[in-house]
Amino acid sequence: MSQLSLRPLAGYKSFPGPVVTVIMDGVGMGPKDESDGVHMAYTPVLDTLLQGDLVCSLKAHGKAVGLPSDDDMGNSEVGHNALGAGRIFAQGAKLVNEALHSGNLFQGAAWKEVLKRTENGGTLHFIGMISDGNVHSHVEQLNILLERCVNDQIQKVRVHGLLDGRDVAPKSALKYFVPLEEKLKAMSQDGRDYCMASGGGRMNVTMDRYEADWAIVEKGWQAHVLGVGRGFASACDAIQTYYDEDPEMTDQYMDSFVVERNGTAVGCIEDGDAVILFNFRGDRAIELSKAFDDQDFDGFDRKRRPEVFFAGIMQYDGDAMVPKHYLVEPPAIDRTLGEYLCSAGVTSYAISETQKFGHVTYFWNGNKSGYLDEKLEKYVEIESDRITFDLRPWMKASEITDRVIDTIREGKYKFIRLNYANGDMVGHTGVPASVRIAVETVDLMLGRVLPVLKKAKGIAVITADHGNADCMWTEKNGIKTAMVAHTKNPVPFIVKNFCSVNDFRVTNQTDVGLANVAATVLTLLGYAAPEGYNPSLLQIK
Repeated sequence: MSQLSLRPLAGYKSFPGPVVTVIMDGVGMGPKDESDGVHMAYTPVLDTLLQGDLVCSLKAHGKAVGLPSDDDMGNSEVGHNALGAGRIFAQGAKLVNEALHSGNLFQGAAWKEVLKRTENGGTLHFIGMISDGNVHSHVEQLNILLERCVNDQIQKVRVHGLLDGRDVAPKSALKYFVPLEEKLKAMSQDGRDYCMASGGGRMNVTMDRYEADWAIVEKGWQAHVLGVGRGFASACDAIQTYYDEDPEMTDQYMDSFVVERNGTAVGCIEDGDAVILFNFRGDRAIELSKAFDDQDFDGFDRKRRPEVFFAGIMQYDGDAMVPKHYLVEPPAIDRTLGEYLCSAGVTSYAISETQKFGHVTYFWNGNKSGYLDEKLEKYVEIESDRITFDLRPWMKASEITDRVIDTIREGKYKFIRLNYANGDMVGHTGVPASVRIAVETVDLMLGRVLPVLKKAKGIAVITADHGNADCMWTEKNGIKTAMVAHTKNPVPFIVKNFCSVNDFRVTNQTDVGLANVAATVLTLLGYAAPEGYNPSLLQIK
């Protein structure tokens, strides 16, 4: 880590307690009607905090977090990147779009190796989520890749498609899979053989994260690589059959399937093939990448590991080099808040449960794994439940709170950050009663932390990385449909100052977002914002 320096803030006086930043994951500011799970929940602590003097709202989607347009919902990865970086960086979808439309993606070494494999008789396999949610992937990016395959005379292509139902409508898979299968069929001429090969719902097949449940990745491996799974004539046939068999089935929880011809899987991955994982978001791509890349792998029994060229559309973990090969360079995020604090000798503590641990560490630190300075920092992961979160909407909030309270009382760390995953993870289930309990759980935890912080004479910063629980369902023609995706609503930003030595006020800025939080934390710690940082939301009177 290069040596960075911070300039002391004029007129600032030190105080004994820590600055505690609470990320209420997925808790946005919604329409305040019956669809708004935050509004419908009993939240006396949050309601009181929102009446304070040091309060504003922040943009947490679209261009404010580096995404291509303001039509794009935010997500936890780009949200935590912005929170920790203090500036806006072009993010996943935007980077990939630029590389695809400029053609730069096809000039790199990875695509050239793909061509080499296919010229020698190998099949090109695409694995990823078929959706236009633009959080993990976008089907139009896959379409551009497929069209390039035709242009580059690749003869055999297989698509292993994962269903979304989370960043888009819960039962919308056929909207994407029908035109995709038609497109592949139309491309299969002049000796080309393009088709779907396997798939399944994202929460049940392939897309686990943070090693919470390797069995999910194993099920994907069996379908994509080994051709093991329930067989169907097409992906659309599989999806419709699962819908018919279980009317309550939603896309994200659908079981795996394998496309067959004459009783044989059409798309097993074999020696000499090339595989591209076209999801651009990293958290749910890392485990599958390791399964392909790592020789000494113990996540599950792979049965066989084909000799293939595997590449992600991006590198999902730059420090750990996962995957080893990739098509688009990731954003280079430097001079993060964490780096500045370490250079200034400020002690830091970060904690969350498994589902969001990487967000308060890896993503917060600019896509960097591990400690920035182990002498100054402490990272704590509380293992998440392995159960659908609507069944335990309180998740691990109490265990996190216990640790945070102990850490405040210990007095060793000046900057503490924590993530309560409830609003997002339970929000994704679309179960209104559970969503309300999730939000109420977070409020209850705030009610536990704040009195301890008050006694320590510290400062609380309370915000969110994006919305989710603030919209539980949408209604059209009197029919309610569960809303399980993130929202584009703003998020709250609250500072509760329990020490009167500094008198802060909110600045009169407009068009502020998550990237303004890092400079604000520095203000509370007594430092001026570094050059290029988005301005602080606070100033000393």
